[in-house]
Amino acid sequence: MKKHHICLFLCMAFVMASCKKDFMDRFPQTSIPPDLFFNTEEDLQLYVNGLVSIPGRGNYLADQNTDDKATTGAQEIKSMMTGTPNSQNITSGWSWGRLRNINYFLENYDRAAVPQATKNHYAGLARYYRAEFYMGMVKRFSNVPWYSTTLTPGDDQALYKARDPRALVIDSIMADLAFASAHVRETVPTGTPGKWVVKLVYARHALYEGTYRRYHPELNLQSTAASFLEKAAEVANEIMVSGKFALHNTGAPQSDYATLFNSASLANNKEVLLASIYDQDQNRNGNNNSNVIDYEMSPSRDLVQSYLMKDGKRFTSQPGYETFGFVKEFENRDPRLSQTLMYPGFIMAGNTAPYVQRLNKNFTGYHQLKGYINTTDTKVNNSVDFPAYRYAEALLIYAEAKAELETLTLADLDKSINLLRARAGMPSLLMMVANADVDPLMAGKYPAVAGANKGVILEIRRERRVEFAAEGYRFDDLMRWHAGKALEKIPEGMYFPGLGKYDLTGDGVEDIILISESASIPPASAQETNSLGVRLVYYKAGNFGENVTVYLKNGQNGGAIVTDNRMRTFIEPQYYYRPIPFNQLTLNPKLAPQLFGWE
Repeated sequence: MKKHHICLFLCMAFVMASCKKDFMDRFPQTSIPPDLFFNTEEDLQLYVNGLVSIPGRGNYLADQNTDDKATTGAQEIKSMMTGTPNSQNITSGWSWGRLRNINYFLENYDRAAVPQATKNHYAGLARYYRAEFYMGMVKRFSNVPWYSTTLTPGDDQALYKARDPRALVIDSIMADLAFASAHVRETVPTGTPGKWVVKLVYARHALYEGTYRRYHPELNLQSTAASFLEKAAEVANEIMVSGKFALHNTGAPQSDYATLFNSASLANNKEVLLASIYDQDQNRNGNNNSNVIDYEMSPSRDLVQSYLMKDGKRFTSQPGYETFGFVKEFENRDPRLSQTLMYPGFIMAGNTAPYVQRLNKNFTGYHQLKGYINTTDTKVNNSVDFPAYRYAEALLIYAEAKAELETLTLADLDKSINLLRARAGMPSLLMMVANADVDPLMAGKYPAVAGANKGVILEIRRERRVEFAAEGYRFDDLMRWHAGKALEKIPEGMYFPGLGKYDLTGDGVEDIILISESASIPPASAQETNSLGVRLVYYKAGNFGENVTVYLKNGQNGGAIVTDNRMRTFIEPQYYYRPIPFNQLTLNPKLAPQLFGWE
């Protein structure tokens, strides 16, 4: 079935492309003579399919720019917080080629000799893509020029216009999404967005803008936040009451969540509005196992500590939680933790003994499991789908928007957040309990949250962080919640009380040994073995910067693993935005001045 679906999509795209191959070779996408091309539905479909952009398995490598992961990679926000950023060294993002392609279609699609409903469907898709494009620009630059037509080199007045206000651009985005959600078909070719994906993205962006305006006083738009939150709740509810989607829940809380991320096919999974399809037989490969666990990134202790206990209580309410080791941290937790991170006792395919977490400089010791396909079969690994758009997001959007509007009820929670918790085998979130017992650590992370619903808003944010961990949502969430200061904390890793032997597999038998910088790691023949007859893995441990593999906060006296020592400063509100690149200001001085303190 999966092969049929992907073949259908690929054949539809490539066969149509081959039919027009010579034509398309002669004319770039925005140089196609409209009177020769925009004539049939096939023409419209071919053009719009060239605009398709769907998240894929690379998203499992996202969130390296957040408090969820430590990274050795080059991340813009980390470089900003540790360097001296300005418009001459922050130069990416000011690219308009995709918009030109979209607007060219919107100027010419009406030429086709097809019914108006057909035209509206393809115009809706193009406007959906334009909304997505512009939302990315607003997130980065806030005020940007709005272009609804294709510009020509001689159109100096439009080419060199000033930035439009954020409010105008956002209103235009919402108008595009409203049109798209009303006209895009429900039934579309496999692998392309349809009506319900458009609605989900509509709700997503409405929530983003509503919360961004609420928590960012520098915009002077707080009075308009509620209308976006209302729209977010309304559209999310349309998805919920459609009856077409449901969480994947077979009554197996230890595996149902993970099934979303390790299935060869998500075609029949009712939670997935649109999957990004991978199939080695169709040259669509998705293997990134080594990147997930070995390259640049590692989950943070802060993320681990955010998961609740299995009984719904806070992990961080336990006495002494700060000094819990790896095995203790995973005991009696929200089952999603062990379906997101490699847990004590995890056995890699092809092995019979549990995997022992590898420790290394600048890494936390925790290993990501979400996105890792536990198989030795390369073809299987290459052919696992990615849940690009999930019904779970509609539930989370609905609950958060209602909570921010102060209209949330227990019934609302029961048809949203509590369905997610039930899937994980977790107790329900209760409004009165959450609001009466606010998590002090979360209140410190999100100081802007206030009001009667403070506790439940924080718990909804926890649920969102847990549900979407390692899927690429976290950075946008921190930005819209005005929580950039959370990025100043350098991600930490596993806790070790000092030098000595430690069990990392949960069987009570030591697996590793931490020794001092001055000690020598003995040759293999002389290395100590544990009670199972397995050699211990030796690591030198000490202070950051010493000639050791494991950096501990207090050196040989123990502490959490340290991943960096460069002080990070998140300047508010400046770092919620990016400067227009200096060379663009030189070309078009009307784009000046820079906003929010950028130079």
